[in-house]
Amino acid sequence: MSEFPPPQLEFCVRHPSVPTGRHCTRCGRAACNDCLVQADVGSHCLECVRRARPPASQRLRFWNAGQPILVTKTIIAINAVVFLWTGTGGGSALFGTGNITQHEYNLALAKVFVANGDWYRLISAGFLHFGLLHIAMNMLLLYQLGQIIEPAVGRGKFLLLYFAALIGGSTGALMLSPNVLTGGASGAVFGLMAAAAVGLHQRGINPFRTGIGATLIINLVITFSLPGISVGGHLGGAVIGAAVGYAMLEPNWRRTMPWASWVAPVVTIVGCLAVVHGLL
Repeated sequence: MSEFPPPQLEFCVRHPSVPTGRHCTRCGRAACNDCLVQADVGSHCLECVRRARPPASQRLRFWNAGQPILVTKTIIAINAVVFLWTGTGGGSALFGTGNITQHEYNLALAKVFVANGDWYRLISAGFLHFGLLHIAMNMLLLYQLGQIIEPAVGRGKFLLLYFAALIGGSTGALMLSPNVLTGGASGAVFGLMAAAAVGLHQRGINPFRTGIGATLIINLVITFSLPGISVGGHLGGAVIGAAVGYAMLEPNWRRTMPWASWVAPVVTIVGCLAVVHGLL
């Protein structure tokens, strides 16, 4: 009858009091169930998992590459936060009923405010919405248009296009309805729609045979048909969006002045500010 020494008991390297019969298939160290992570082949200990992770800069690049509409989502998030904030100022801002809230009043656009030095309202009004339906429609269109335009032009140009159209919408509102409180992202959204339509036309596609053209026509009909809608805001945003889109969305094979896609939104913003100054 043969005798053998008892098997040697191993303990987890991270928990010395926990016996285990398992090992990391990468480094071979003993580890308990809580310290092993399932891998494609076998299981790895937490230390090996950490060492195998790419550096933070590389992980950031990977994350960045997976966010094709980051600016669009950020703008939507800001609009949502502002909408919830305006609902805390009294009234019924969240449902678009009742009296205007103090927060809405502080963000809304009108000629008298800008004449008194509140130039920030040219932008703040673009993040102000009166009721859930108002913000829901604008953000839905913004999300859909952002998916088309932002990956095509890049984040920086998309941001410039958006704010050029937003300020264009504010300028149009001051031209046609200077004494009415105005708010909403629809001027900027109309600018994106117009820019997308121009971009399709530049590529030989009839935009009015696409969803972009149909959406633009429907929204123009609504603009002129329903009361309480800023005609100047919508038309101003559309005109500026079309102008900037013409320079920004020109196909590469036709592009003769690449710098124009950066200069155009800046020039139009300055031009809009000059027009507003002349109206005061």
